[in-house]
Amino acid sequence: MIEVLTDKCVGCGACIRACAYDAIKIEDKLAIIDADKCTLCGACVSSCPFDAILLRKLSSATLDKSEYSGIWVFAEQKDGAIAPVSFELLGKGRELAEELGAELSAVVLGYQIENLASELIAYGADQVIMVDDPALKHFRDERYSKALTKLAIKYKPAILLAGATVVGRSFIPRVAIHLHTGLTADCTGLAIDPDTGNLLQTRPAFGGNIMATILTANHRPQMATVRHKVMDPIPRDTNRSGTVITEQVNFDLDKDDTLWLGFEKEKTNLINITEANIIVSGGRGIKDAKNFAMIEELAEALGGAVGASRAAVDAEWIPYSHQVGQTGKTVKPNIYISIGISGAIQHLAGMSSADYIIAINKDPDAPIFKIADLGVVGDLFEVLPKLTKRIKELRA
Repeated sequence: MIEVLTDKCVGCGACIRACAYDAIKIEDKLAIIDADKCTLCGACVSSCPFDAILLRKLSSATLDKSEYSGIWVFAEQKDGAIAPVSFELLGKGRELAEELGAELSAVVLGYQIENLASELIAYGADQVIMVDDPALKHFRDERYSKALTKLAIKYKPAILLAGATVVGRSFIPRVAIHLHTGLTADCTGLAIDPDTGNLLQTRPAFGGNIMATILTANHRPQMATVRHKVMDPIPRDTNRSGTVITEQVNFDLDKDDTLWLGFEKEKTNLINITEANIIVSGGRGIKDAKNFAMIEELAEALGGAVGASRAAVDAEWIPYSHQVGQTGKTVKPNIYISIGISGAIQHLAGMSSADYIIAINKDPDAPIFKIADLGVVGDLFEVLPKLTKRIKELRA
């Protein structure tokens, strides 16, 4: 924690000039530090000529972990529609909560969202905590982080999980900073250590070459973000019952650093790859952007979506929203068809959970064949037109 010593502070303003986060102001010749903005970087401490600012790091010795209990899932929503990753996290959270004998809560932020509580309970939540406020109608990371931080300080969850989505990646790190705890991003596995009760947070490391298991042993809450399609939701049960708590957060005096202008939907008729049951992906072997028309034609014939490797996206043959892999999206379709993709480990990290994998590549030693259920060694420019033609004939 950080503290201004009133008997030493003269309001000189040296700390204001040192603060990169606009977290300090002078009132009545006394420095006032905004705890929501302060990151405890210590710049103000070293800049103060009067030694009037004291920074005390919170250690495991001063943190009473017994005060923290329960598992929280941040239930992301947009325009009243809950993000699918939230249901997946509730499924995993239900498993962890039963193992710990703890309560599972869903936390939802937004405006006019009262109707979402019953759906979150149906998917496993024992309790729903919501902040329903016009200030939260549109996502802005400053306001979302303030709301979730205030709730976490009040209720003290032991574990806080969120989706590794654009929204989650934007504001969850801010929450971790405000709560002075750790955050493990892009987890692919969560489990409870039977000896300590700590959360085992597993994620790919070193470019996906190893799997690292990370602990937040000395701080609370234990925070992690998880990618979409990595975990499974539990079946929806409308007979489940739970409690709903409505909280309020005061945003009236907040200075807005950003302004919401609008939302522009991507102009494409292609299916979202994270929701598709069939995905046809093209890689470097496609050779040119115009050849993605062949991928799109096969995907359309199958009623599937179009994916791509990082190499294809980096070459600007197709937008980033189609990228599958560690730096793209994680997918879990029933069928994944890889065309002209060698199978670098970063790509495999995003699609290896598919139920059935078909690979087409002219290199018989391509790594993709090691995980493929069906491999076709051949020139994609010969194989693909014949395959598409045959599928159209069968479906006709």
